[in-house]
Amino acid sequence: MATNYATISQANLNTPDPDKSPYGAGDPYYQQSQGYIQPYPRKKGLSKWVKIGVPVAIIIIVGVVVGVVMATRNNSDDDKSSSSNSKPGSDSKPADPEDAATAKLEIGRFAVATNSAFMVPIYPTATNAAAFTVPTFLPSSAGNDVPSWPVDPFQPATPVATTVRTDRPRLIAPAYKWEALPGLIQQDAYMRYWNDTIFQNATDYFARPPVAYVDDGPSGILDNAREVKMRLKAFSYVYRMTQNPQWAERAWQEIEHTSGPNYGPEEEKWNPKHFLDVAEFLAGYAIAYDWLHDVFTTERKAAMVATMIRYGLQPGVDAYTNPENWYGWWRTDTFGNWNCVCNGGLTMASLAILGDDTSGLAQQLLGLTVENAKANCAYSASDDGTWTESADYWYFGTTGHSEMVSSLLTATGSDYGLFVSNPAYEQTALYHIYAYGPTSLFNWGDHGPNKFSATANAMILYASSFAKPLFSLFQRDRPDAANPWSMFWYDPSVAGAWWNGLELDKFFDGAVDQWGSMRSSFTDMNALYLGIKAGKNMGHQTHNDLDVGTFVLDAMGTRWAGELGSGDYLADAYFSNDTQTSSRWAYYRKATAGQNTIVIDQANQNVLSDPTVKSGSSKTKQGSSPVFEAPADSTAFWTTDMTSAYFGATSMKRGARVLNGRKQVLIQDEITSTGAIEWRMHTNATVAIDGSNVTLKRDGQTLEMIVLQPPAELTITRTDAVAYPNTPAPPIPDQENPGVSVVVMSLPAGSHTLQVLFNPQWPGMAAGDFVTPSAVPLDNWSLTSH
Repeated sequence: MATNYATISQANLNTPDPDKSPYGAGDPYYQQSQGYIQPYPRKKGLSKWVKIGVPVAIIIIVGVVVGVVMATRNNSDDDKSSSSNSKPGSDSKPADPEDAATAKLEIGRFAVATNSAFMVPIYPTATNAAAFTVPTFLPSSAGNDVPSWPVDPFQPATPVATTVRTDRPRLIAPAYKWEALPGLIQQDAYMRYWNDTIFQNATDYFARPPVAYVDDGPSGILDNAREVKMRLKAFSYVYRMTQNPQWAERAWQEIEHTSGPNYGPEEEKWNPKHFLDVAEFLAGYAIAYDWLHDVFTTERKAAMVATMIRYGLQPGVDAYTNPENWYGWWRTDTFGNWNCVCNGGLTMASLAILGDDTSGLAQQLLGLTVENAKANCAYSASDDGTWTESADYWYFGTTGHSEMVSSLLTATGSDYGLFVSNPAYEQTALYHIYAYGPTSLFNWGDHGPNKFSATANAMILYASSFAKPLFSLFQRDRPDAANPWSMFWYDPSVAGAWWNGLELDKFFDGAVDQWGSMRSSFTDMNALYLGIKAGKNMGHQTHNDLDVGTFVLDAMGTRWAGELGSGDYLADAYFSNDTQTSSRWAYYRKATAGQNTIVIDQANQNVLSDPTVKSGSSKTKQGSSPVFEAPADSTAFWTTDMTSAYFGATSMKRGARVLNGRKQVLIQDEITSTGAIEWRMHTNATVAIDGSNVTLKRDGQTLEMIVLQPPAELTITRTDAVAYPNTPAPPIPDQENPGVSVVVMSLPAGSHTLQVLFNPQWPGMAAGDFVTPSAVPLDNWSLTSH
């Protein structure tokens, strides 16, 4: 289907230039967010502005770390817009459809830049009252110019997973959406930018050799599979937008290479013993088979079907039906990314070849995967929406879930309950939003391998599915939004500011993960952010740390207390188990010593932890303006009794609260211990200790840590982020943590209260503007206790 819009990017098709790829070069957006050894990224300055020509709007692009690009329209009318408010929610009101539609066209994209290694958007400092309304989907009616998708003509009265639409494509992007897409691209600044980005990424991939076979051992060829999937999505998308056969030929190169005799061992080419690899190959092949169905020859399609059956669907059926095939372990009681990704790949491939498959395996699998995913994948979001593995594994799991659901919807007309079988599932989008601080995620536990084609764009699908426009508005300013899925999941009638009317605080109190998120603003990269958690130390698919009580702290554009992230995935026994004696806990980044919490007698926490939590919030909401200052009485607190996490303590309680209009933070610990006590916090800042005060400096900023009423026995030291000398060594030499310091506050056995006040030295804030809270026992904390 040739389109006029394709000519915009046609000039680049035959002259690939990797430097032009916004984030496609090996997926550096995610590689960077995983690859640092420091616990969090160092703040980056903005690079020079460069302009590129795009019809209708002028797009301003900021180049950031590892060549990642974020773009927006430069709106010269911003300084004429209404001023910001300081009264929470005072101008949170619904949109007038006509005004909001006009404002969308005038403004284009909201974010003006990004300077964070996690690509957190920077928003303008003025408000357009018509555009920055509460999140909404605008009704389409005559005269208001609200773009919208047509209704899908495929509306089966009784959907069946094994009965698919007769037209192609059938997965994610049916023909009626391709027909409407060019017009919507012209009307919507986000879709316009995403389309250009996909073209540029495809141009970059075009110039590279086919993805090489690299088996790294424990993780198999997962990186290979995900990169192939990423490329096939891009090539297939650009082919359908241009009808230029060179893109189909380039896709065939990847397919021929990864199914050929020189790609891995012949009988286990896609590595079924690590079934994620199979699933990701299947998902990529499914899209290429379906989206390129009209251009591939009968012989090529037959070859693809044979390959998917031999190396994917047959192992999938064996995983389900043959108890001797241990590689199907992910089918049972597996609440996490494995079940979502594996069922997703098998489902997409089965739907793609249904009708062309004479083996019957595709039909057989569709009778297995859907119900299994409803009972497992859907419950990867725990009863409060927190992803059971970690904030980063959320990306893998929700990508698998959303691809599977979207494919079922478009191919067969139903999601078969995958959205609603877990009533808490829609809360997982809020979990993702609140896990983000001004500089990065509250990234506890493991972060996973390279994401490549795993994005947060499930948020865009969930916005429409759960009628929550907030989710789409949050995601669309993120650089990973520029992805083929977004082009078809996005509802262009969405309008408003995602933060408008959203409470600054949220507490997740489910049985598995208990944690709190508190902040001073959603839109200020210099805002204060405090994330703190308790929860169980088991039940996280072996991606957890022994970290009850750990916290992160952002202020003034810098992360002062941070997480070390993953250890070496290829290290011996890294994923062995999560029992008390597991070798996993010998690795520093997984041990209690490697967290921002209390350590007793230099020992790890009890894996059978079962803490309790309590919290409170003034329920302050940000209004429409991205410039926001919380009122002086705005506050929040979170406390936990985490005694169950310790062997050497008869009582262990921790509390955290924001103070003084959310400009200061108090961490308070009440400890009765039979062993030596260490309070530990990891930082990239330089550390200067003066008695009971600690001064941290980083990125030209300063934060003061003050111990209030310090116990006489207290000593404070700075150490390197290394294991204790007398603890058991890990199976292989541990990773180093260069540039990371640990602030250690030591106390002898006994009963102690330790109050640590964090005072970021905000510009323009004098010493007399800080408050010193009184000593209040944690059991008596309330919204008015300080």
